[in-house]
Amino acid sequence: MSRLIVRPAGRLQGEATIPGDKSITHRAILLAAVAEGPTTIHHYLPADDCLRTLAAVEALGLPVKREATPIPLLRISGGGPTALREADHLLDLGNSGTSLRLLTGLLAGQPFISILTGDVSLRRRPMRRVIEPLRRMGAEIYGWGGGERAPVVVRGRRPLQAIDAELPVASAQLKSALLLAGLFADGTTHVTEPIRSRDHTERLLPQFGAVVTVDGGVDGQPSRIGMTGGQRLRGAEIHIPADLSSAAFVIVAATIVKAAEVRLPAVGVNPTRTGLLDLLGEMGAKITVERRRELSGEPVADLIVRPASLRGVAIGGDRLPAMIDEFPILCVAAAVADGETVVRNAEELRLKESDRIAVMAAELRKFGVAVEELADGIRISGQSGRRLRGAVCQSHGDHRIAMALA
Repeated sequence: MSRLIVRPAGRLQGEATIPGDKSITHRAILLAAVAEGPTTIHHYLPADDCLRTLAAVEALGLPVKREATPIPLLRISGGGPTALREADHLLDLGNSGTSLRLLTGLLAGQPFISILTGDVSLRRRPMRRVIEPLRRMGAEIYGWGGGERAPVVVRGRRPLQAIDAELPVASAQLKSALLLAGLFADGTTHVTEPIRSRDHTERLLPQFGAVVTVDGGVDGQPSRIGMTGGQRLRGAEIHIPADLSSAAFVIVAATIVKAAEVRLPAVGVNPTRTGLLDLLGEMGAKITVERRRELSGEPVADLIVRPASLRGVAIGGDRLPAMIDEFPILCVAAAVADGETVVRNAEELRLKESDRIAVMAAELRKFGVAVEELADGIRISGQSGRRLRGAVCQSHGDHRIAMALA
């Protein structure tokens, strides 16, 4: 067990280069694997989750070259839609739910058997929402617990059959799994979600030459995405923005430290991901957005963050999908904001790497914060200028909890 000791900082000053976006890195690797020709991925995230996806692609027979330049770089030699081969061992995806769900979709369209597993935490994550629509497309998929969780056995087929899928919840992972399977289906697969989730897959596919249709998804309305099967992807030059979910920890730190001015260059500001930025603005944060531009289909900008006094807010409904990964650090901001912050309609947070609602409630109490755990969220009574007391905390194996507590 590793330990991290954190001492208070009186001042934060300078520029912080944030690592590449995790969600986009996963998707770029998988699309490169079924594209024709070489793909170069600049500023990919060399963290364990993404490396699990990369190792799976290598196990499926594709050559990958990593370059340790100042900016991490990947070169993947894709051989088109028929290049993948059956792995000679189980695909161990560690703690990466994105790897598990997206690979299940991709491998549903491959005519061989794959077995996907992971660590104890990943094997508890729900898989039925992914497995059932892929079965409707014609793949044979089996999971432990009656198809509820990993290990997952995928006997793919080609071609699959296109379906119209209506998702019970907004889920970028589920949507992306079905779109990846749709590449290998006869006809057009349509995925409808109740509100628009992060849309990195839809933005990235055209960079590889695919045509994707997107309708709706504005002002909290349902979103409908169409993917016609049989499209041949081509290798591409992909530039990954800095990860806003990782930047969130620095943003909140610079907001609540008394003396700070921090610049974060080329951060992804995809509107399906900026829920925390918008919310912090409502709470009174001082975040300046400069040099808006586009990078491989993704909007990016430079962020400058200065200290501010925050106030509590109420959050729920369709706002949560745009900030689902930022919940732990939002709780930290709420703890030092004036008044009450209430998060509702957040049941999905109990199904992440940890039960993030229960964990953040328990850990914040150790700092002296007044917290009430709700069935579908959390109530935090904050106080501006509050000096939190030191504590011995547990990350519960969840990296976002560890960063928020630090």
